[in-house]
Amino acid sequence: MGPNQRQDRREDILARMIALLEQAAAEGAQLVVFPELAFTTFFPRWLLDEDELETYFEAEMPNPMVQPLFDRARELSVGFYVGYAERTPEGQHFNSAITVGPDGTILGKYRKVHLPGSVEPREGETYQQLEKRYFEYGEDGFPAFEGVEAWGKPRMGMLICNDRRWPEAWRAYALQGVELMVMGYNSAAYDPNGGTTESEALRTYHSQLVAQANAYMNATWAVAVAKAGVEDGAGLIGGSCIVDPNGVTVAEAKGLGDEVIVADCDLDATLQGKTKMFNFAAHRRPQHYRRIVDQTGSL
Repeated sequence: MGPNQRQDRREDILARMIALLEQAAAEGAQLVVFPELAFTTFFPRWLLDEDELETYFEAEMPNPMVQPLFDRARELSVGFYVGYAERTPEGQHFNSAITVGPDGTILGKYRKVHLPGSVEPREGETYQQLEKRYFEYGEDGFPAFEGVEAWGKPRMGMLICNDRRWPEAWRAYALQGVELMVMGYNSAAYDPNGGTTESEALRTYHSQLVAQANAYMNATWAVAVAKAGVEDGAGLIGGSCIVDPNGVTVAEAKGLGDEVIVADCDLDATLQGKTKMFNFAAHRRPQHYRRIVDQTGSL
């Protein structure tokens, strides 16, 4: 998706999403992947008062505002993944995503585990990264789930943005036999934590690198989808891609605006890795991996 501006009407954003859904369906897609925080601008770049902040959160999913997307997807018999800001009945706030089947049933839900940025704003910076201020850490880990018969009943996993950079997340899913990973992101074209050492080109390269490397090392398809372009004056990288279990990019977005890319994902392609190089039952030695879960900072 291209950018969603702070002043954009939700109805207009949803109309763009439905148009993309329809185009994807016309090209044969059975599962459509939308980005992180697809219904809104990336609001953690701003220090917001509570009244405005709450307007970005969804109290239920679906809700009357987004129901037309669910309805059109069901009419087309197309499923979708979409990221959004979730407010629970208890008042908790999460950066969340769901995968919806072609009949409108929610098959899986995920809450972002690896929140970047800071709680307090950085002084003197034009744009912030305040996910730690606005969201709570996902509490459910990395639960795999099964896709529908029409998709070949793949074992599936979901990630959101920064999660895709953490190999532990991918491996937690791979140990559940995942064959298809879907993820959306809103990644800044500049260093969101301050500094000038990362260019837009380098950040795009890293975004695609982690999809390719982790798809290969976990023998899974990977679909990584950006919200891109200049949003509220701040650049977001593109680089949306579909990667096969050998780490080969089979489809890639060409621009930073609304765009559809499509690929056939043969689930049998995962068998090469799962039965040979990354045959976990044959080759893993978890007794030597304790440090990975027991330690946070490096020594």
